[in-house]
Amino acid sequence: MKFPDFKHFIHPKVTARHTKSHWLPADRWFLLAILLLTVLGIVMVYNASVAIAIRDFSDRYYFVREQLRWLGIGLVALSLFAWVDYHIWYRFALPVLFISILLLLSVFIPGLGVRALGAHRWIHLGSIVLQPAEFTKLALVLYLSAWFSRPEKRRLVPFLLLMGTVVGLVVIEPDLGTSTIILLTGLVMYFLSGAPIVQFFLLIPMLASALFGLAVLSPYRYRRLTTFLSPESDPLGASYQIRQVLLAFGSGGLFGVGLGKSRQKYEYLPEANTDSIFAIIAEEMGFIGAAVVIGIFVFLLWRGFRIARSAPDPFGKFLAAGISSWIGIQILMNLSAMVALVPLTGIPLPLVSYGGSSLVITLCALGIVVNVSKQRLKS
Repeated sequence: MKFPDFKHFIHPKVTARHTKSHWLPADRWFLLAILLLTVLGIVMVYNASVAIAIRDFSDRYYFVREQLRWLGIGLVALSLFAWVDYHIWYRFALPVLFISILLLLSVFIPGLGVRALGAHRWIHLGSIVLQPAEFTKLALVLYLSAWFSRPEKRRLVPFLLLMGTVVGLVVIEPDLGTSTIILLTGLVMYFLSGAPIVQFFLLIPMLASALFGLAVLSPYRYRRLTTFLSPESDPLGASYQIRQVLLAFGSGGLFGVGLGKSRQKYEYLPEANTDSIFAIIAEEMGFIGAAVVIGIFVFLLWRGFRIARSAPDPFGKFLAAGISSWIGIQILMNLSAMVALVPLTGIPLPLVSYGGSSLVITLCALGIVVNVSKQRLKS
């Protein structure tokens, strides 16, 4: 069996005399997909959060107002990152990674880190609460893109040490879902760098065993795993959320109950405005609406990888492919959890779920891809 060779993806045979990059308008279809998903996110955050906003803040617009504020910051960031030449990130890749590691450590500093629901995942900066693990996704893609853009032998051990450090810091927060996204994104980029396929036959079982061990050793993760394997075992406890998710899907039918008419959002479905928001989409918009939303996500990812293929240099290819892989993996994990294909992990749906850190960092990353789309390889 002959495996595909990805070396042409990273190191195309290009000479400055015959080819050069030049600037073109940004990929408008890519930008349109981003716009559609952010608008959908605002609408669905409002729909899904009305009940809990009234319960917790006596203000039905609290969550959507916060999301609009973060969206404004995110759109400014997207515009800035789309304007700045992506090559500048090559020299800042290492400092950005170093800052991300410091931020991951800072969540454990008393007075700076925020502990909630038994986890240390946030830091408090004045009136702003940030989640460093979201920043780490982008920082790691930047660093790996710079590192892998140059051919190098025997990089497996340094790669494993780097991934072990970054993933380990996220795991101990604890945040197994985000650490899985970071790990899988790193593996995809390592694979695209032209690594021998035999290494993946060795790495994947080892890493899968490690993730399974982490799930089993932690009591709350173990409950999620047993709930996934036997959803009927605790219908009012550990399996309650996934049962309500499936009820929302079933209630939506083909065309949905109507926009704004969800029943599950009235405190039946936990985390309705964050990681379970797709269940509200399916309930209100039905199978047809949910399929359209998935189609927009697929289109966004297709354009992202298309941009990666047409980038003028290895660094640009890695940036676009790495960012598209990270977002695609996160989408897949969220949607798989919603249909009970994998255990619930608390992963937000990119651009749609409520959450300032996730929204702003995702838009920053997409801004970099937009800048890559402005540059082409001209024969």
